[in-house]
Amino acid sequence: MDHELFRQTVKAIDERYCPFEKAILTNNCDCSRAQRFCIAERDGLHCGDSAAQARCVELLARLRGQARFALRTPNEHAALPHAKAMRVQVGGLRGLHAALHPQQSAPRRIADIDHLVRAALAQFGSLANLPFGVLIQQIAAYRGRRPLRTRN
Repeated sequence: MDHELFRQTVKAIDERYCPFEKAILTNNCDCSRAQRFCIAERDGLHCGDSAAQARCVELLARLRGQARFALRTPNEHAALPHAKAMRVQVGGLRGLHAALHPQQSAPRRIADIDHLVRAALAQFGSLANLPFGVLIQQIAAYRGRRPLRTRN
């Protein structure tokens, strides 16, 4: 199935897409609100709660806006390549964990995105008040899976 046709089909049937879909599908994160579905042998995620989805959409937009310099992407609205999108999603969530638990090291896997975002809202009052310096450090530090080297 054509990738663009797949995206259009998903948008037509799923109004509550998961903004952190890449991070969850690559097993870097999990979320208690995420519900998996399969279309044409491709996996996708649906958010089970519209309020949770709105929080995550806002968080991801703020992370992306703040991380433009670290990602070397001046255009805030341009689509990000997969590796940079993963840095924003996984690195941003690890940074959020680091901001909430400064005495702990960032976990390799985020257990529940919704719980983490709600805890950040409880501690900082709003997503605008997050300590983006800590979050951006984790985004800049995150390195995804390295490509396998081919043998000659």
